[in-house]
Amino acid sequence: MSDNRPVLIGVAQQTWRDKDPSRSLVDALAEVSAAALDDCGAKGISAAVDTVATVPFLAGLVPGLAELLPANIGDALCQRLGLSAQTFTAHVGGNTPQQLVNHFAGRLARGESRGVLISGGELIATLSQALKTGADVSHWKQGGSVEPVWLSDNRRPCSPLEQAHGLFEPVNTYPLFESALRHARGWSQQQHLAALGGLISRMSAVAAANPHAWRQQQWTPEAAISTADRNRMISYPYTKVMNAILAVDMATAVVMTTAQQARDLGVAPEQMIYLRGGADGNDIWNVSERPVLHQSPAIRACAGAALAQAGLAVDDMGLFDIYSCFPSAVQVACDAIGIKIDDPRGVTLTGGLTLFGGPGNNYSSHGIVEMVQQLRAGRGEHGLVTANGNYLTKHSVGVYSRQPGPAPWPEAGCRNLQPELDAQDTIAVDESPSGRGTIEAFTASYEGEAPARGIVVGRMEDGRRFLANTDADAAVLARLVSEDLVGVAGEVTHTAEGNRFRF
Repeated sequence: MSDNRPVLIGVAQQTWRDKDPSRSLVDALAEVSAAALDDCGAKGISAAVDTVATVPFLAGLVPGLAELLPANIGDALCQRLGLSAQTFTAHVGGNTPQQLVNHFAGRLARGESRGVLISGGELIATLSQALKTGADVSHWKQGGSVEPVWLSDNRRPCSPLEQAHGLFEPVNTYPLFESALRHARGWSQQQHLAALGGLISRMSAVAAANPHAWRQQQWTPEAAISTADRNRMISYPYTKVMNAILAVDMATAVVMTTAQQARDLGVAPEQMIYLRGGADGNDIWNVSERPVLHQSPAIRACAGAALAQAGLAVDDMGLFDIYSCFPSAVQVACDAIGIKIDDPRGVTLTGGLTLFGGPGNNYSSHGIVEMVQQLRAGRGEHGLVTANGNYLTKHSVGVYSRQPGPAPWPEAGCRNLQPELDAQDTIAVDESPSGRGTIEAFTASYEGEAPARGIVVGRMEDGRRFLANTDADAAVLARLVSEDLVGVAGEVTHTAEGNRFRF
C-alpha cells in the first residue's frame, strides 16, 4: 500500500524591513514560495505541485485597497512560478494557516492532490507608508484572474449589537476575556499584572533571539506592564506590547505531500516532518452568547482530537506555538490544552504576535515553519500548534512530529467536531436591557494616556446577557482600571446611543 501519511517537506519565511513599494504581495509570496520549493531538495517538486492555497490578505477586506490586489493571488503566484495548479483560499481568520494544512493533509491522503504549496503574508508596513507618501503601488494588481476555490464561510465576525458596543475591535474584546480570567483565578490586580508581565517577558526572550521577529527586543516583566517609554495602555489591562503588531512585512510558504510521494521525489528523510493530527472547530460564534467568557470548549476539543489522531499526549509534546494575539488568547488556550503559561517548554516558537509580529491572518504559518525547522534540528520529537480566528471563535490545531506514526493516515481521526460544539447551550441576549445587571467582564479603552470608554458584559436578573458602555465619567473609568468589578451590580438602561451601565 502506498504511504499516504501527510508530510511537510519544504518551508520558508521572510521578513522585510525596507518598506519598498516596488515589492508587491505577489513578489513576496513568489520569493518565499521559491525558497520553500528549493528547501525540499527535490528537482521534480515544482511539477508535483498541483494545488496552491493562499492565506487571505487583510488589504483584500478593505474597500479601496482590495482593488490593489489580483483577483486571485494564487493564480498570479502560479503564473510567476510556472506552476500548473488548482488554486484555493479561505476567508478571514488567524486559524486559516493551520486549517489549510489540516484540509490539504486530507486531500493528499485521499489522493486528491499530489503536492500542495500553501503561502501567505502581509506587507502592511509598506502599504501603510505608501498610502501616506503617495507611492505608486498600482503594479501590485498584476496577474491572477481564475476564480479560486473558497474553503470557509464568510459570516460576520460579530453581531450588530456587539459591534455597536465596541466588541468588533479585538483590542477591546480580548481584554474582556482577560478580566473574566483574572476573576476566575482570584488574582489581585498586582498578581494579575505580574502574570501578564511574566508572560510577555518570556515570549520576548524568544523574539529577541529570532532574526525574523519584527521586534527583536527583550522586555522585563516590569517594563511590559509599565506605560513608560511609549508603551501606553490600549485597552485595560493591555499595554501596547501586549497587542499584536499588524504593521509588518512578512511572508511564508509551506510545501506538503505524502511520505510515499516525497520518497519518490528523492526528498531526504530528515526533511520530512509528519502532520500526525489535525482538528478544526468553532466556539459559539457570538461572544455575547457564550455562557463562560474565559474558556474555549473548541480548543479543548480540537487539541484532544488532534492528539488522539496522532496517538500522542500533551506530555509527549516538546514544542508549542500557541496563538498569541493577546495574553488572554494564550491563557485560554493553555487552560484548554492542559499546560501552564509558564510551562518550561515555552508557549511560542516565534516570540508571538505581540513581538514577533502579527501579519494579518498568516501568523500561524510562521509558527508552523518554526515548528518544522526546530523539529528538523532535533529540538524536540513532537510539537503542537494552535491557531485562532476572530475572538477566540475559530480554532485549528496541528500535531507535528519527526516520527511517522501509524499507517495509513488515520483520517477517521479527522472527525467533524462541530455538531458537538454547536450543541452547547447559548445565553439569550437582551438587546434593550432595563434594570439591575451584574458584571461578568469589563474593560476600558484608551485615547492617548487616559481611559475614554468603558465596556461591560454582564447578566440581567432574569439571566439574559447584556452589553453596555459606561458614561465617559472620570470616576467611573478610574474604577474600571483599578478594581475587579466582576460580580458588581449596577443599573442598565437602553438609549438611542446604545446600552448604558451605571454603578
